[in-house]
Amino acid sequence: MKTNWQTKKFGDVCGFVRGPFGGSLKKSIFKKIGYAVYEQQHAIYDQFDDIRYFIDEEKFNEMKRFELKSGDLIMSCSGTMGKIAIIPNNIKRGIINQALLKLTPSDGISNIFLKLWMQSESFQDSLKKLSKGAAIKNVASVKILKEIEIPLPPLPEQRRIVKILDEVFEKVAKAKENTEKNLKNSKELFESYLQNVFTKRGKGWEEKKLGEVCKVIAGQSPEGKFYNKSGKGMPFYQGKKEFGEKYIGASTTWTTEITKEAEKNDILMSVRAPVGPINFATQKICIGRGLAAIQAGKDINKDFMFYGILSKEKEIVGNAGAVFASISKTDIENLKFFVPPLSEQKSIVKKLDALSAETKKLEAIYKKKLADLEELKKSVLKKAFNGKL
Repeated sequence: MKTNWQTKKFGDVCGFVRGPFGGSLKKSIFKKIGYAVYEQQHAIYDQFDDIRYFIDEEKFNEMKRFELKSGDLIMSCSGTMGKIAIIPNNIKRGIINQALLKLTPSDGISNIFLKLWMQSESFQDSLKKLSKGAAIKNVASVKILKEIEIPLPPLPEQRRIVKILDEVFEKVAKAKENTEKNLKNSKELFESYLQNVFTKRGKGWEEKKLGEVCKVIAGQSPEGKFYNKSGKGMPFYQGKKEFGEKYIGASTTWTTEITKEAEKNDILMSVRAPVGPINFATQKICIGRGLAAIQAGKDINKDFMFYGILSKEKEIVGNAGAVFASISKTDIENLKFFVPPLSEQKSIVKKLDALSAETKKLEAIYKKKLADLEELKKSVLKKAFNGKL
């Protein structure tokens, strides 16, 4: 840290106001119009236009201590912790709710500098260590937060750091935008080719229902008496959440010896939210109610059929419904496809496999670049608050 920098306590550079107790803002007091009640979403998404709750003037005057002013900062304090936003000019007058912390910077610190420091790894790590709650994390008490140390340069140096960080972050944001666009394009390229294959009917292609060329097995969860922890019997899988991106990983703790079975290389599909194809079973397993297994018949190539099902993913999800997304064995059997002769199926699979492999390589490159850009931001922030920028 540079010699003209100081180390201050967080509580010495700004005022703290934690949101009111939840009982102070019961839904029964909310109005259709009036003074705004700002929530976590306003800190998380850094927006102040979408307001769900309002209070009347009497309640506002009673809770004026929690009023937001232009230039204040707010921080989310529960669940999604540590998201920070600066209050802009001309927001609708209002107060914070119980899930926010209001920070009012003193004259010796730039609110933008303060926000950037609060976004740094150093502060965010301190916040996590000091915060409590096993299932839902809650920010530590104001008394504890005030003791966190902040490196504080003179105001001109703060402004210089803010300017440099703004320039760097603008370039990083642009690079991320381009990379995300490339990632999206690579996925859309494969999807477009896939749709073209399965919507363009070639010579000798016949329309078939999935049930005509494959056997569909609906999973069934066994009774509790069949479960054991001994490791005997077959691995049991209940739903999509137990699977990795491509293949089945380790089995669940429970195993069973009853037979609602999927064979190795059967196509697996999740039939409850999230609905859709998973991939091939890499071993013989027992499947629960959240899964179905699809066994290709002698006239269909299993890989061709998997790509065909993948091409119908939007239709499958659409058929599943919105409230409790699920599809039945009959729904799966009634899916319709144009099917070419077996020799042509193998040729199509070869092309799709090659394109899929190239697409995955590109996706890996773009995801790595996005991760590197995030690391760059962290590195620059760290240097900024160590006086090395």
